[in-house]
Amino acid sequence: MSGSSRRARAAPSPAAGPAGVSPPHAPPGLLPPLPPCPALPCRRRMREAGMAGMALAAPALRRYLLLLAQEHLEFRLPEITSLLSLYGGQFCGEQEIRVNSPFWILNIPSEEMARGLMKRTVCAKSIFELWGHGRSAGELYASLKNYPTDKMLPYLQSDSTYKVHIHTFNKTLTQAQKIQKIDALEFLPFKGKVNLKNPEHIFWILEDYGMNPNDVPEEPIHLYFGRWIADGQRELIESYSVKKRHFIGNTSMDACLSFIMANHGRVKPNDIVYDPFVGTGGLLISSAHFGAYVCGTDIDYNTIHGLGKASRKNQKWRGPDENIRANLRQYGLEKYYLDALVADSSRPIWRKGMLFDAIITDPPYGIREAPRRMGSQKETVKSVERSTENHFFVSSSYHLSDIFFDLLKFGAEYLVMGGRLVYWLPIYRPEYTEDIIPRHPCLKLISNCEQMLSSHTSRRLITMEKVKEFKDQDENSYLLDGQYMPYRGHNSFREKYFSGVTKRIAKEEKDNQK
Repeated sequence: MSGSSRRARAAPSPAAGPAGVSPPHAPPGLLPPLPPCPALPCRRRMREAGMAGMALAAPALRRYLLLLAQEHLEFRLPEITSLLSLYGGQFCGEQEIRVNSPFWILNIPSEEMARGLMKRTVCAKSIFELWGHGRSAGELYASLKNYPTDKMLPYLQSDSTYKVHIHTFNKTLTQAQKIQKIDALEFLPFKGKVNLKNPEHIFWILEDYGMNPNDVPEEPIHLYFGRWIADGQRELIESYSVKKRHFIGNTSMDACLSFIMANHGRVKPNDIVYDPFVGTGGLLISSAHFGAYVCGTDIDYNTIHGLGKASRKNQKWRGPDENIRANLRQYGLEKYYLDALVADSSRPIWRKGMLFDAIITDPPYGIREAPRRMGSQKETVKSVERSTENHFFVSSSYHLSDIFFDLLKFGAEYLVMGGRLVYWLPIYRPEYTEDIIPRHPCLKLISNCEQMLSSHTSRRLITMEKVKEFKDQDENSYLLDGQYMPYRGHNSFREKYFSGVTKRIAKEEKDNQK
């Protein structure tokens, strides 16, 4: 390789700040095997059973390197696992990797499956066919020399074009340092021409400088070299941002988490996806993007019909075309919209049978939206609410414990076999144990991932899969379950949430007086 050609191959890193600086709170960890037993919370699963790595149980596996985004760390493993199972893959333990690291080695049966994975994931940035890796430059070069030449040659032909890209995690390199690292690969049989703007093949050198931004080593602790295959769907986070959405509410779901929920639910084209607390339809949008037909219900007449006060700043009333259908139309997804109904999720409105491929929802916790259900004039605790167009209804309080057990019962009855229920569960962290996760005999817990809300509260994304047909005896099975009583203590989640806020404000006022 000529000196000028080698220098031309040094492509600058993406303009996303310092090369992969890790958030200071991300502790190192290792990925465990996925056992056949009922799922454990993500963090516990990651720490248990030996720190094994990832591989797919399938013949003729090929090694790939997955470059992941350093956010929503607990959600990454369930998303990748769910998507691989959607394409026919299955995880099993093979080698050690660090679970909080942005670099995971996967063994996948085909490049087609790898590309399919990247067409869905929002947790991963890119995937590469792994040609070599090591804990030092010498180990990397030895690994590359051992890689079968017949697998390299199709991408190194004289009539092809290519470039080499440098990516570092937790360290920024100068252009001279990048060129030096690329020049060191001159033993590879590159025969094609360099094309930095539109190459046929892109090769990456990836270097990992650890997780601690305050203690960056001089040399990388892991090095990888591979052929770029595909990028993930990270651009969806920006293009579907709630800030740009036509119709929003007080609790509209973040775009990234909406797509993560759809992936946890293994939503696929032509599925029917239902949200019983649909609100402004944010969760329907992510499912419709993946080709599913979507529908939902909500007890709030104004929200379903796009009436009443607006949630946007400096806007008093909602406009004439602010509704769920308009949201899907905004993204070219209106053809996947079935309908949204004003209905009470605690009362049956559907015919008996397995109707839905996935139920993906975010029930109200009582913080920004009150949990409500239809009441009656005979109830002691009641309130009469008036919506526009002279629409009245009587509502009563709806305890969190009842919301979630009604939701599980509905999922057990109306999901197809193998269908998934994905929902958020609010948690008061000082009292949290795994025993308070609602269960149902027809549903298997797949994953349980935490998102912090405050120092004392969080919410957990619960994914369950239907594994048993619903029978009449399963109607109120939770009433006989010892887990029902512990969870009733979380009916006071709102009071516990705001008690922490009140204490913090009081502490700040006291500190200011000093």
